[in-house]
Amino acid sequence: MGAAASTEAEREPLLAPSSAEAGSPPVNSRVYGRRWLVLTLFSLLALMQGMVWNFWGPIQNSAGLAFGFTKSDIAVLVLWGPVGFLPWFLFMWLMDKKGLRASLLLSVFFMLLGAALRSIPLADKPLRRWLIHGGQLLNGLAGPTIMSAGPFLSTTWFAPDQRATATAVASLFCYLGGAASFVVGPLVVPAPNDTQAVTTVAAAAALSDNTIRDRIQLVMYAELAAIAVLFAAVLLYFPSRPPMPPSVAAASQRLSYRSSICRLLSNLRFLMIALAYAVPTGVIAGWSGVLDMVLTPAKVSQVDAGWIGFWSIIGGCVFGVAMARFADSIRGMLKLILVLMLAGASLSSTWFTLTCLSRVTHLPSTAAILYTSCILVGIFINSSVPIFFELFIETVYPVPEGITCGVVTFLGNLVTGLLLFFLTFYCTDLSWLNWCLTGSCLFSLVLILFFRESYDRLYLDVFVSV
Repeated sequence: MGAAASTEAEREPLLAPSSAEAGSPPVNSRVYGRRWLVLTLFSLLALMQGMVWNFWGPIQNSAGLAFGFTKSDIAVLVLWGPVGFLPWFLFMWLMDKKGLRASLLLSVFFMLLGAALRSIPLADKPLRRWLIHGGQLLNGLAGPTIMSAGPFLSTTWFAPDQRATATAVASLFCYLGGAASFVVGPLVVPAPNDTQAVTTVAAAAALSDNTIRDRIQLVMYAELAAIAVLFAAVLLYFPSRPPMPPSVAAASQRLSYRSSICRLLSNLRFLMIALAYAVPTGVIAGWSGVLDMVLTPAKVSQVDAGWIGFWSIIGGCVFGVAMARFADSIRGMLKLILVLMLAGASLSSTWFTLTCLSRVTHLPSTAAILYTSCILVGIFINSSVPIFFELFIETVYPVPEGITCGVVTFLGNLVTGLLLFFLTFYCTDLSWLNWCLTGSCLFSLVLILFFRESYDRLYLDVFVSV
């Protein structure tokens, strides 16, 4: 299927390139058609990991009736995703020493085990809740590889004029999974007030409880089946690297694991953009995980909140791929792209926050305004992720891509974890969460404005031949 060398058509970028970019690769480099299969498998795994992580937030009211979960319980279920990043250094070491295949197989095994654990249909509610928490934690342990390996995969398999686009696809499919859960959950699982009317209140409560629990169980079975199929596919075919590298950068010598960590922690420019990435992306991850709770005071239903979350992430994914393709076509513009994205995120998050405080600000608060401002926040922040990843790699090259992105995704999940930890104690009035979102965008914008960019990897690919 992908064993033969690629054709000229397969070496074309994802979108039409300029004639200057369409030249053949260096003599000792080669791209393979199987790279699309590798990217597809990885992206589908990221999709399922994101769906499982964000499963409970969009159906918090239904989950409370079916399993007795409180708002604090829902926050903890979302929190297991960031907690899974605590052993990130072990996954990055495994990726650096054994390759992407070994690290990914271990991560998919955790996903499969977690999906199976939370799908066990026990009648004992306390024990069932413990199994669900355990399943969410195991799914979270797959996060370090799933969310960090996109740039490593793109460098290993793709030519320089396709790298940013491949990074965008691999890194944004996890967010796409979170978007899918905003739709799948509320559409399949009825809200407590959506079940059909019956003659007595007691009968209505029993019917609602059983119906909702059965629907939740159905979705969990479907996700378990999808993960099992993907685990089998990765087990059968997912090579760590192609027989020949696609570029000079992919073939070059990299720093060791220990030297890479020391280089990253001592590089002030890297720490500056790492904070610029981690703070807004970490805040919006926690914020979107409890978006239903955030929008409840504005009298937004569970289904409408799900659609808002869905379109904000979908817009971010589409816009992110488009901006990544633009970065592939016009190289050396990563900082400018980030400045524009973060400026838009700051304005839209401020608009959303002030709209939610319409009693104080007297700004109009309509469904259209809430939809628009919330979706714009997601578009600008989520689409910045692959651009940040490419800038990280360029800044600290020759540090391996997996280690670099492992550090920054750990920092982002650390911010998410701290936010959700405070949410378990302050879950009655969530207006402070909106202000955290606005402040994080402004903070990131200031850091990027003062950042001095460099493109060491790009220089190697453009001016050095193998």
